[in-house]
Amino acid sequence: MPTETVYGLAADARNADAVRRIFAAKGRPADHPLIVHLAAASDIHDWVRAVPPAAQSLMDAFWPGPLTLVLNKAASVDRVVTGGQDTVGLRVPAHPVAQALLRAFGGALAAPSANRFGRISPTQARHVREEFPTGVAVILDGGASAVGLESTIVDLSGERPRLLRPGSIVAAQIEALIGRLDRPDDREGPRASGRLAAHYAPGKPLDLIDAATVEVYRAAHPRGVAWLTPGPLPDGCSGIALAGDPGAYGQQLYAALRELDAGEARRIVVVRPPGDESWAAVHDRLGRAAAGSGTYTP
Repeated sequence: MPTETVYGLAADARNADAVRRIFAAKGRPADHPLIVHLAAASDIHDWVRAVPPAAQSLMDAFWPGPLTLVLNKAASVDRVVTGGQDTVGLRVPAHPVAQALLRAFGGALAAPSANRFGRISPTQARHVREEFPTGVAVILDGGASAVGLESTIVDLSGERPRLLRPGSIVAAQIEALIGRLDRPDDREGPRASGRLAAHYAPGKPLDLIDAATVEVYRAAHPRGVAWLTPGPLPDGCSGIALAGDPGAYGQQLYAALRELDAGEARRIVVVRPPGDESWAAVHDRLGRAAAGSGTYTP
């Protein structure tokens, strides 16, 4: 199913056997929780013990949209969905095809990204077919994902709100409504999608470098490299130049990585974009992609 973030591999969130098929298809560890997609914010009461005021504020502001809230689960929620935890991640997608599917189905859908576990997320229907040439009966083509990066995840299950994964809804937007967000490292807080050190990785080694080291890198790797840059490519280099603003860059990132991964170059090198908070989600994804396949130079 398409969403505004990435395409999701969907199953009835109330059907434990169907949910297990997601884990099997993706090769996803059983303790790695799924995000449950709802048709409307009012459906949340079937899934959580309580809706704290901070959650209601964020739902009113950002749902439907690319924001996942982690809350204490209702007793009826099967632990196969939550990776064995007492919390559940929920969001209401904004994509019209996702909305139509959820309303026609009449229930909730567990839908992690429709790719093999740890690989590049799909932002087009053809990416899903490339990941799953067999075994997925139906792929709904909703066009290219408008956001292109996975949802922001905010944990509201404890005493203080925590940002578990950055996304297109940035921390400042959330803090303007509910106050300061803690930013735990990946070992703290509930397990959530996309928090493993290595994730979103192409099959080829991916090196992440600073703009100041471009010439040093070129000298060390004169051949067999495909470049991905924010703005123009270095003179004489082949690859893909993405837009210089974080929204457009994020929307194009996964498709560009897939194209370079399918090309003839032996390595992919990504020149790190600017460093302000508007780029936080991009930096998060690139850092994990490099950790999974190449060299990360902080």
